[in-house]
Amino acid sequence: MEASKKQKKKLVKKLLHKYRLLIVNEDTYEERFSIRLTRLNVYVILGLSAIILIGLTTMLIAYTPLKEYIPGYTSNNVKKEAIELIYKADSLERIIQRNNIYYASVQQALKGKVSIDSIDIKSPVDSLSAEIEIERLNMKPSKVDSLLREKVAQEDKYNVFDVAVAETNVKLFPPLKGEITNTYNIAEKHFAVDVAAEENTPIKAVADGTVIFSGWTTETGFVLILEHLDGLISVYKHNASLAKEQGDFVKTGEVIASVGSTGAFSTGPHLHFELWNNGYPLNPTDFIEFN
Repeated sequence: MEASKKQKKKLVKKLLHKYRLLIVNEDTYEERFSIRLTRLNVYVILGLSAIILIGLTTMLIAYTPLKEYIPGYTSNNVKKEAIELIYKADSLERIIQRNNIYYASVQQALKGKVSIDSIDIKSPVDSLSAEIEIERLNMKPSKVDSLLREKVAQEDKYNVFDVAVAETNVKLFPPLKGEITNTYNIAEKHFAVDVAAEENTPIKAVADGTVIFSGWTTETGFVLILEHLDGLISVYKHNASLAKEQGDFVKTGEVIASVGSTGAFSTGPHLHFELWNNGYPLNPTDFIEFN
């Protein structure tokens, strides 16, 4: 007991033992500043300084934008922007996938792998798209509305391409001038016109658009497909050469290819020209004067 008391007294004495801190001039040894300290004072000052420093650092990180530069800390705005970017990226990915499917379907169809039976005659939706989304409305039509719908459906039953023609009531620039050797014929599944011309005659774009296909096919040789506004697509087959690549933007009347006789289905130098609107084939002579 006495030994422990002596140790405590000795510790208290060390803590309370006074020291004097002097600041003197090195040359003249003149005293400039002095302060009396004890070990207890030093410990208390160091402890309070550490607590204040930690508190200030915590407040600086918690309530200023500085925390955004510290690994592991993010602000609410950054989190919100990150979530928005994730949603946008997901939406863009879906759109790209849908467009890729659409363009692949268009290319397959325009290579001759689509039949008239595959075209939907009940609604003007894209029959070439592999992914068709129909908005389902939670509405029940009235009896009068049902009768009217049935009457309109019967009237339009045999007008397969009327909607497409009505929506494309425009005049287009002729891709070239020449004699039509094979006309547009739905019964024979010839959804195009064949325009005879000398080999290497320039072929021009019928309207402003973007090249969605530019390449070679076994049956129709060099093929170029343009996508225009309002779902209009123009197709140029049996070309001798192509002047544009996929993704290029072309202006009306710009040279895009040259007349040739390439592909297994070609019988001589000519242009096999097709027009499509929202999945429906159109008669090119309704919009273009080739002679």
